[in-house]
Amino acid sequence: MTVAWYAARSAGIVAYLLLSASVVLGVSMSARWRLSWPRFALEQIHRFVSILTGVFIAMHGLGLLLDQVVPFSLGQVLVPFTSSYRPFAVGLGVASAELLVAIAVTNALRGHIGQRLWRRVHYLTIVVWLGTTGHVLLTGTDRQEPWFLALVAVAVASVALAFATRFGGDVSPIGLTVVMAATLLVVLGLAFVPQAKSQRAAVTSGGVALSASTA
Repeated sequence: MTVAWYAARSAGIVAYLLLSASVVLGVSMSARWRLSWPRFALEQIHRFVSILTGVFIAMHGLGLLLDQVVPFSLGQVLVPFTSSYRPFAVGLGVASAELLVAIAVTNALRGHIGQRLWRRVHYLTIVVWLGTTGHVLLTGTDRQEPWFLALVAVAVASVALAFATRFGGDVSPIGLTVVMAATLLVVLGLAFVPQAKSQRAAVTSGGVALSASTA
């Protein structure tokens, strides 16, 4: 079912970009930057982007369940590191998604658990983002495509710059160059990590033969 295959891939990419935007918005609010928009507006946008991220993650998972190109069982989608296809990379994605669900639950219970505990749990969003970054760069058939690497590089650089500004004040041109260079090295390093070739599954999608290596 090629539609499910492309839907899963597209939803996963959109979910990652939305997650990155959510992290940048969250850092911008915690840093108390002087922004032209009022804080309540940023909070509403942040909440909307976070919800939209969850929707696309759900679409990604559903697409994987319906897909027949690289079949996944319900257990493999729900239990980290049990997939037969690149178990570590896929497991990072599953674990990150489930941690994000846990964070969403604390958001719903924010008024009952207290501001301090909520804030500490909310910090785990960066762990979710890091795990998801590893997931998108270590799995999938687009991981070495220039357009895909460009999207991920922009997302990683945006988050890195947000944190650099948050904890280091104004970023100098030299600091900006260092951040961009480090971003490029990290993205390329992860994207071109060799995958074990103990098993290869050849599939045909839309008349084009695809090849997927599993770890």
